Amino acid sequence: MRIGHGWRLAWIQWILIKHGLDDLLFEWTPLRHIRPARRLLPWHWWLRKTPLAIRLRLTLEDLGPLYVKFGQVLSTRRDLLPQDFIDELTKLQDRVPPFPTALAQSAIENALKAPLATHFVHFDETPLASASIAQVHAATLHDGRDVIVKIIRPDIDRLIARDLALLDQLAAWVERYWAPGARLHPRAIVAKFAQTLRTELNLLEEAGHASRLRRNFKDSPILGVPEVVWELTRERVMVQERIYGIPIHDFATLKAHGVDLKTLARHGVSIFFTQVFRDNFFHADMHPGNLFVDATDPRKPRYLAVDFGIMGTLSQEDRHYLAANFLAFFNRDYGQVARLHLASGWVPPDTPMDELEAAIQSVCEPIFNRPLKEISLGQLLIRLFQTARRFEVELKAELVLLQKTLIAVEGLGRQLDPDLDLWKTAKPLLEKWMKKEISPLTILKKGADNWPALAWALQNWIDQAPSRLNHPDQARSHTPADPSASRSRTGAIRLGIAALTLLAGFAWVRLGLAPPFVGPLLLALGGVLLAVLWWQA
Repeated sequence: MRIGHGWRLAWIQWILIKHGLDDLLFEWTPLRHIRPARRLLPWHWWLRKTPLAIRLRLTLEDLGPLYVKFGQVLSTRRDLLPQDFIDELTKLQDRVPPFPTALAQSAIENALKAPLATHFVHFDETPLASASIAQVHAATLHDGRDVIVKIIRPDIDRLIARDLALLDQLAAWVERYWAPGARLHPRAIVAKFAQTLRTELNLLEEAGHASRLRRNFKDSPILGVPEVVWELTRERVMVQERIYGIPIHDFATLKAHGVDLKTLARHGVSIFFTQVFRDNFFHADMHPGNLFVDATDPRKPRYLAVDFGIMGTLSQEDRHYLAANFLAFFNRDYGQVARLHLASGWVPPDTPMDELEAAIQSVCEPIFNRPLKEISLGQLLIRLFQTARRFEVELKAELVLLQKTLIAVEGLGRQLDPDLDLWKTAKPLLEKWMKKEISPLTILKKGADNWPALAWALQNWIDQAPSRLNHPDQARSHTPADPSASRSRTGAIRLGIAALTLLAGFAWVRLGLAPPFVGPLLLALGGVLLAVLWWQA
């Protein structure tokens, strides 16, 4: 360990002792036999009345901005930490004193390779916001556009590298010497935290996120995303259209403007589920500080989002199983939920089905003894993940991020409208997405992307299927020129057409497509084709 790290570690230890977190030190196996000695420490008596969760929050605040951000990451791990810890960690605010405006201006000029006046007719010296990673100033371009300029803090890379190295070392000690802490996989959490920080340090990535989200919601009446000024955006500096709106948490001003809060609450839920299931690209930092309201038309309020450093995506399989799980949960089909858990790999494949179904029912049934408007989809997701944990499954970071975002959306929605029925808003969106995903058109569209490979495989199957059925030991002995092979190939094509007709009919009926008579007609036609083929054989 370097000398600088040694001094930093000594300071961290002092902060831990100051807030009575030396309790954790005595959990270290080699020191357990002298645990009673901590009663001789004077601070043990005046700090012991303060709950451990509060002491942890105070410690992180004293340790500085990077540790505050780490605490914010921990606050998303409801699958790992007790609720009292989550409640305290969510109170952490990433606010630090601004760095000098002269340094900000110098950083901009270095990034753009030109004096400030070349690009800006006005630059506000008072920051709009200041956080641990970056600082934001208002400015005006020569073409009259109002913009914001986000600048990465000078020397932040060195500070982050130093503290991340210490965090990783502390996490390694926890994993090695403290059994309860080892179960939380602290080094993996630190690694994920480091990855998040690397993303936030590159403003080109955030600018890309903003542009993609803006494109997804182009001309949307419910969400606006500020435009990136790409010609003035670099890795350490981002210039973006300035938005003007009412902070989402300023309920008094929203009411004074006559904003329809119930509509606003429903829009928030719609935006979240649209981002997750339609676009597979969701804003994963939707706390009130990042959301504003355009109240130009109070009856049709529109959200305005900022800060796109943390975005989430899910695999196609996870989206499918998540939507299917929600639908099965609200139908109380716990057997289907159990099957989905197994099929998605959320639990080990050798898990007994009846045991898994009973576990899911025991944690979820109490939720449904309340009115639908009181049911929390976020809590439902937590219960789902807790069930997976019981069977020793490591949750994907993307799913944990989704759960954290859903809880934030729910909390905000119910602040705006205490009677908000999330399921009433979410269910049509989920059902529409599921129908689209399993529709014949979607399947054909996905298949078109791989059409050359599929066409070759289909032709190969048609060539070989009759031979495999009639002569398994000589499956590849015939040639396409063989007349009998040609007849067999024709029969295989007819068989494939009959099967596809039956499948199309089944899908039509199952999805309730219009006109309704088409489904039964396709089923009947497919059945007749199969009967004729069987009679010919």
